[in-house]
Amino acid sequence: MKAKGGKRIVIVGASAAGLAAAETLRRRGWDGELALIGDEHHPPYDRPPLSKQILTGAWGPERATLRPLPDLARLRADLRLGQRAAALDVPGRRVRLDNGESIGFDALVIATGVAPRRLPDSDLAGVHVLRTLDDALALRAALRPGPRVVVVGAGFLGTEVAAAARTMNLNVTVVDPEPVPVRRPFGDRIGALVAELHRGHGTRLRCGVPVRRLLGAGGRVTGVELGDGTTLPADVVVLALGAAPATGWLEGSGLRLGDGVECDAYCQAAPGIYAAGDVASWHNPHFGTRMRLEHRMNATEQAMAAAGNLLGDATPFAPVPYFWTDQYDTRIQAYGIFPPDAEMRIVEGAPSDGHFTAAYGHHGNVVGVLGWNAPRQVRTLRRLVVERASWAAIAATPAPSPATVN
Repeated sequence: MKAKGGKRIVIVGASAAGLAAAETLRRRGWDGELALIGDEHHPPYDRPPLSKQILTGAWGPERATLRPLPDLARLRADLRLGQRAAALDVPGRRVRLDNGESIGFDALVIATGVAPRRLPDSDLAGVHVLRTLDDALALRAALRPGPRVVVVGAGFLGTEVAAAARTMNLNVTVVDPEPVPVRRPFGDRIGALVAELHRGHGTRLRCGVPVRRLLGAGGRVTGVELGDGTTLPADVVVLALGAAPATGWLEGSGLRLGDGVECDAYCQAAPGIYAAGDVASWHNPHFGTRMRLEHRMNATEQAMAAAGNLLGDATPFAPVPYFWTDQYDTRIQAYGIFPPDAEMRIVEGAPSDGHFTAAYGHHGNVVGVLGWNAPRQVRTLRRLVVERASWAAIAATPAPSPATVN
């Protein structure tokens, strides 16, 4: 798409993906009008520090800002912060805002991310979610008096919040219906290691039991009732139940909305309309499957790809996903995908050493690699996923000893 008089590209979503799309368009020579719409009043900021450095107070909120204001000004964009998209008119090529205004576009990038899931009665005082900078600052303030904390959900976000709260020497319990933490992305063996890591730092775990309801008195949360009938007293409850794609404003637009905005391999949802980041569901040709990723690196990479294809690249977006989590003194890094029925094998090091790498095989190929405090080694192993290495060759290699998690 070449800029012509009166041409305008609108980007809805002013976080990492939206900013990356805007910067890519300008870097690639787009000199037409550009509008960047964000529902938060803050300029674009990074989300991974929210559950770690921002939450503990090690960073002030300004350190999470992705670009200083002069850099944003150089984008020459109509920056609409604190304005929420309310509806999309595809035939009329207009985005309607919640203030009643509408903005016309010639091309559109949807980067509205996700919204956290909640429980009934989660409007009680003392119940928090963690998605935005304001969420993180509110939760940080709530943690300062030294409350009893219950984290509902033992995925990446829940375990990161628990680790941050324990470094603040708080009383922390994590609850999840799965038998071990982070089971869905990594399976039982890695989940057992994460459980051991948290118990070693004093976190209480109640895994394998669901939450029945939140308890409150006088409008404030007092506890969490579990499915087995027990009650966990709580002054602060953090809901880390996952997130849903923020597509409500797209209902009735005619776009296909499944688990996110459904796109083709080029990140295109409809002619001239693209999606990127947490909200986008697309077909990844490298793995031959549709996926939607809530990973920081994917937000930037997919936004760059979507912007390039909008400008005419016609290049399929086929990444090997990369993501990581930092908890206490441990960094877990992963490349690829991790299907629930994949086979896992430790290929270097051992859990007892505190550092190791593992490979995951599915349908005869290596589809994922993981490093536990092994950044250099896991970067080297990434090639196995890129090259679709044979799982049979990995499985035939003698495993280091010990290589099991009890």
